[in-house]
Amino acid sequence: MNQRPAEPKPQTGADLKSRSGLARISKAAIYSFYGFRAALKHEHAFRQELILVAVLAPVALLLPVSALSKLALIAVLLLVLIVELLNSAIEAVVDKASPEIHPLAGRAKDMGSAAVFLSLLLAAATWGVVAGPVLVNWLG
Repeated sequence: MNQRPAEPKPQTGADLKSRSGLARISKAAIYSFYGFRAALKHEHAFRQELILVAVLAPVALLLPVSALSKLALIAVLLLVLIVELLNSAIEAVVDKASPEIHPLAGRAKDMGSAAVFLSLLLAAATWGVVAGPVLVNWLG
């Protein structure tokens, strides 16, 4: 029985790169959607961070701060998601390249994890500096 792939992909990267204009943009958007869908399905940390963004982004919009401050608060949240996606991609490639335990594989995964940790620290610091004083005034 022939099974059809769930996500049709070009045979090579050149297939996507040879396209131009709207065809390239639409294919890139479709592949981005596949990436989001894969992250939601397979990456628990991404789902947790997405919930954090879903809760905090509206809070950022409601805070009585400048538009630039709101942008900073939301941007650092999106940065966490971006870094998590890149970390997940690194882990997937490492696992595909070699399922065996290897020091270089471990180093690559650890560095990706460190990048996520730093993005979370940056988000926490930004929220602490920008939103912290406002939230303290609201709550007490």
